Amino acid sequence: MARDGAIHVCQSCGAVHGKWSGQCGACGQWNSIVEESRSAPPGALKPASSSRTRGVQFETLQSDTPEPPRIVTGVTEFDRVCGGGVVPGSAILLSGDPGVGKSTLLLDVAGRAAMSGRRVAYISGEEAVEQIRARAKRMGLDKAPVELASATALREILGTLKREKFDIVIVDSIQTLWSDAHEAGPGSVTQVRACAGEMVRLAKSQGVAVVLVGHVTKDGQVAGPRVVEHMVDAVLSFEGERGYPFRILRAGKNRFGATDEIGVFEMGDAGLREVANPSALFLGEGKDRAPGAAVFAGIEGSRPVLVEVQALVSKSAYGTPRRAVVGWDTGRLAMVLAVLEARCGFGFGDQDVYLNVAGGLRINEPAADLAAAAALVSSATDMPLPQGCVVFGEISLSGEIRAVGRAEARLREAQKLGFDQALSPPLTVKDKGVKVTSVNRLTEAVERISQNRY
Repeated sequence: MARDGAIHVCQSCGAVHGKWSGQCGACGQWNSIVEESRSAPPGALKPASSSRTRGVQFETLQSDTPEPPRIVTGVTEFDRVCGGGVVPGSAILLSGDPGVGKSTLLLDVAGRAAMSGRRVAYISGEEAVEQIRARAKRMGLDKAPVELASATALREILGTLKREKFDIVIVDSIQTLWSDAHEAGPGSVTQVRACAGEMVRLAKSQGVAVVLVGHVTKDGQVAGPRVVEHMVDAVLSFEGERGYPFRILRAGKNRFGATDEIGVFEMGDAGLREVANPSALFLGEGKDRAPGAAVFAGIEGSRPVLVEVQALVSKSAYGTPRRAVVGWDTGRLAMVLAVLEARCGFGFGDQDVYLNVAGGLRINEPAADLAAAAALVSSATDMPLPQGCVVFGEISLSGEIRAVGRAEARLREAQKLGFDQALSPPLTVKDKGVKVTSVNRLTEAVERISQNRY
């Protein structure tokens, strides 16, 4: 039986239940309901006793107070994903797989921001101060005036941060903090939710930018309750394919900027290096393009990126052909294959199809449809595309090639990297600098690729 004054709360969605059950009826998660004390405060620390309760003060949307300037950390790719810099008083959650480089990235951010005159605190609950100093020395940041601390007690951390005035506070990681107001152990959903809530309240009340590091589960989701993602202002994910030195920083949520921006880094012996021109990294260096390879001119956020899409079509040795995709949506591949079969006469029913985006980048925009189709046709006909040709365009179910946005920026990036041809839908851009072969339907593109006419 439940204790007196106890409630049962889902640690995934926050729904309150009268009794324990194996599955939450609100979000459908299993084994996520935990018994909590009703008398416990919603945060991690007990509120101060007061004889009178103050009311809520309302204000209007108009304000004469100027917006505080963003904190430019000096790490250009990090500032780009944040929307131009870190907003004072904001809370940022950074997640990523173990060993991807989260601590290295944030130490670089802390060091450069401190050298630019900002007061930065780096609090680690996983590493000793000497370990952080050793990494900073390897990265060339040993002279940066970053204030380091190795602590996990939330009450002591909050007490220090309320006495001192910092511009940026980095906590690595939120799963290591613990509050003495809860009996659960560090890393539990109760402790993570409570500690994250107190750190967010500190950011709002003190005007300090707080960056929290969060571990991820096997599915790639932030470990702990999902309500933590709703508390913070921005959720950044640091991604990296195993075997590649490239790291991609993405924003899954950002209240102060766009969520389609990416930051590209390269991991080396001395830490992370910013990549100003990602297109040069994601393209192959060979002089002759092999059959089944097409260069896609894409847009990631505000920057154009050229990436090679590779396809392989081969006779299936088993009754059920394989469909393997890396870096692209499996559903989009199935749609492109269906359109090629229905509108262009290609048969993939007895063929294994493999599609790969080179360099470990993941493409999400529909403009890659034509590039994927071109790579598939090139592999099926054993006819390579020209070395200096880029491809982009969206394919409809009727086989029509639809126009995509920011075509001028795509062509400008292609011209800058030495490409002189483009296979795309009809464009209205003038002075493109490259020879554009316009196609209205997928059948026209297939005919030009198979006959090598551009």
